[in-house]
Amino acid sequence: MSDTSTWAPVYDGDVLLMDTSKVKMVGAACISVLLLAILDINIVSAVAWKMVSDLDPVHGISDLPWLTSCYALADCIVVPLYGKLADVYGTKPLLLVALGFFTVGSFLCGIAQSLNELIVFRTIQGLGAGGLTAITLVVTGILFNDQDDEGDPDRTVKPSAAVGVGAAIMFGLGMALGPTLGGLIADSLNWRWVFLLNLPILIAAFVVFTVVLKMPYHPVRRKVDFLGAALIGGFGACALLVAEWGGAKYAWSSTTIVGLTAGAVLLLAAFIWRSFTAPEPLVSLALMRNSVFRAMMPVSLVAGIGVAGGLLYISGYLQVGRGLSTGRSGLLIMCMAVGILASVPVAKVIVNALGKFKYLLVAAGVFEAVVMISFGWLGPDTSYWLIGAGCFVLGVGIGQSLGLGLQYMQSSVDLADLGVATTSMRFCQQLGTSFGFALYSTIVARYLNSHLTGTAGAANVDGNLDTDALKKLPADQYHSAVNVFINGTNVVFIVAGVLSLAAGLLALVIREKGYKKNAGDGAPASSSGLPAPSPARNQAGADMA
Repeated sequence: MSDTSTWAPVYDGDVLLMDTSKVKMVGAACISVLLLAILDINIVSAVAWKMVSDLDPVHGISDLPWLTSCYALADCIVVPLYGKLADVYGTKPLLLVALGFFTVGSFLCGIAQSLNELIVFRTIQGLGAGGLTAITLVVTGILFNDQDDEGDPDRTVKPSAAVGVGAAIMFGLGMALGPTLGGLIADSLNWRWVFLLNLPILIAAFVVFTVVLKMPYHPVRRKVDFLGAALIGGFGACALLVAEWGGAKYAWSSTTIVGLTAGAVLLLAAFIWRSFTAPEPLVSLALMRNSVFRAMMPVSLVAGIGVAGGLLYISGYLQVGRGLSTGRSGLLIMCMAVGILASVPVAKVIVNALGKFKYLLVAAGVFEAVVMISFGWLGPDTSYWLIGAGCFVLGVGIGQSLGLGLQYMQSSVDLADLGVATTSMRFCQQLGTSFGFALYSTIVARYLNSHLTGTAGAANVDGNLDTDALKKLPADQYHSAVNVFINGTNVVFIVAGVLSLAAGLLALVIREKGYKKNAGDGAPASSSGLPAPSPARNQAGADMA
C-alpha cells in the first residue's frame, strides 16, 4: 500500500473528510460501542443468575434464557435491515438511531422492577445492539481494507488497519469479558449497574459520531426488502420458540410446537423464494455466488450455537455448582479473554504451517470441542487451574472462529457488498446464539425436572431449581441438588462441544489457494500479521470443494 500509516485520514475524492486525529476519535468510539453491544449479550451470562434470584427466585432459572434470547433475537432480526438501510441513507444516521435505541434500552434495564419488564427492555436494547454491531463493522470494514491502493485513482477511502483488527478481535473479547466485568460490578455495586454504567460511554460516543464522523456518502436509490426482513425475522422467532418451548412448556407433538415448526419451515421457504423474485433482495444473488460467503454463513450459525453453551453455563457451573460469587467466577473466565488476545499469534503459526486460512477455522472448532467435551466431566471438586486453562484454550478458538473469521469473510467480498455481507454473518451468529441459549436451557430444565428427586428434591419447585431455597438446605440435600445441576450443565458442555467441532469441519468445504509460508517468499500479509486470505475483493474467490 502506498500509505503505511496506522491511522490514515479519510478522503472523498480530493476532499478531506476526517484527519488522523478525528479518525482516532471515531475509531475509539466504534470500538467502545461495539464492545458494549457484544458485552451486553454476554454480561448477562454471569449476572443473570443474580438477576433471577432477585426478581424471580422460584421460576427464574426456567425463564433465564429469555434475558439473552430476546436480546439476541432482536439483534439478529434487525441486523440485515440496518446494513441495507445504511447503503441507502448512509452509515451516520443509522448509527445514531441504533445508538439511541441501545442507550434508552440500557437505562430502562437498569430500573426494571420485574423479570418480565427486564425481558422487554432487553429486547429494546437488542434492537439498538443489532445496528451498533452492524454499522460499526461496516465503518471499520471500509476503513480497514487490505487491498493495494497503488494505481487506483478511484479509491476514496483510505484504510485504518488498527480499527479493523480491533473490531474483529472485539467480538471474541467482548464474549469473554462480559462475565468478568458483570460479576465484578454486581458484587461491588448491584447488577443494575451493568446497564447504567453504559450510559456515560454511550452519550460520549453519540457526541463523537454526531460531531466528528464523516464518511463518503453516495446515496443509491434502492428498494429495501422489508418483506424479506420480516420473513427471515419470523423464521428466527418461530425457530427460537420451538427450541425454548418444545418438550418443556409444550409436548413436541402438541399443536403449538407443530404449528411453530411448520411456520418456521414455511417462512424460511418464503424467504428463499423472495430472494429469487425480489427486485433487490435482502441478500443479493450475486453475493450468494461468492463461495466463501456461502460457506461462512452455516459455519457462523453452527459456531454461534456451540459457543452459547460455554458462555452461559460455565458461569452457572461456577456460581450455582461451586458457590463462587459472580466476581470470582468472572475472574476465572478472564482466562478466556487472555486466550482471545493470544488467538492472533496462534493463528499466524497455524496459517503459516498449514498454508490455508480455512484450516484456522477447523483448528478453532477443534480447540473449542476439546475443551467443551472435557468440561462435560466437571465435578464439584474439579481444580480451578484446569478450568482456567480450559477457558484459555476456549478463548483461542473463539478469537479465531468469530473474530478472525469475520475478517476473512470481509476480505473475500466486493467492497460494494461489504455492508450486507457483514450484517448477514452477524445475523447467522446471533441466530445461532439465540437458538443455542434456548436449546441448552431446555436441556437443563428437562434434566432438572427428571433428576431433582429424593434428597435433591428439597430444592425442586414445580420442576425448577429454587436457587433461594438451595442456600438454606442442610448439607446433604444441598450437595445432592448441586450435583444434579452440575450433571445437567455437563450435558450442555458435551452437546456444545460436538456442535463446535461440526462448525470447524464445515470450513473444509472451502477451496482456496495456499500461502507461502514466510513473508520472505512474498506472501501477502494483512494488518493482523496473518497472510491475506486468497479470495480478494472484486473476485468471486474460492470454489466449493
